Amino acid sequence: IGTHHGVWFHTVGQRKGLGPFLIPQVTAVGPWYVVAKDPSKNVVYASNKYDEDTFVQARSNFHVENLNWISGGAPKHLLDEDGKYRLTMKIRHGPKLTSGTLLVQQDSEKDSASGVIELDKKDGGLAPGQYVVFYSEDAECLGGGIISERHWAKFLLDTESRTVKQKSGSFRAK
Repeated sequence: IGTHHGVWFHTVGQRKGLGPFLIPQVTAVGPWYVVAKDPSKNVVYASNKYDEDTFVQARSNFHVENLNWISGGAPKHLLDEDGKYRLTMKIRHGPKLTSGTLLVQQDSEKDSASGVIELDKKDGGLAPGQYVVFYSEDAECLGGGIISERHWAKFLLDTESRTVKQKSGSFRAK
């Protein structure tokens, strides 16, 4: 649907500034959003269906790594009957708080904890490398982690299985 000048110029969730890189006929069926990036293949994935079911999981479930707890350990009092922590979270630098659950997984190879987060409501721009900070209901900062590179792995694998190979440096429609 177009050609870009580098994946580093685009951010997951970005809507503004894509027009100059898209084929003119494509801009008429927008708005277009960056939904994923694959730097190893120099591909930016864009969609005009960002709010549809295809992206619900990618916008509400993600892996987090390098978990750190201010108290030195996970807050056991917030553990629910399913073994998940019910937390309030702040993702990125934005002003909004969101809620969801965290299932902690001990990573024996890295001697650190990682986990899977499931948000109660989908988020607009989850991307690997962004920070997630955890809070209690009374706004006490409990700790945080980093959104893992594995976040888009399933999406990219599914997309690759549905997409005809295109040349590197392109936008691919989803």
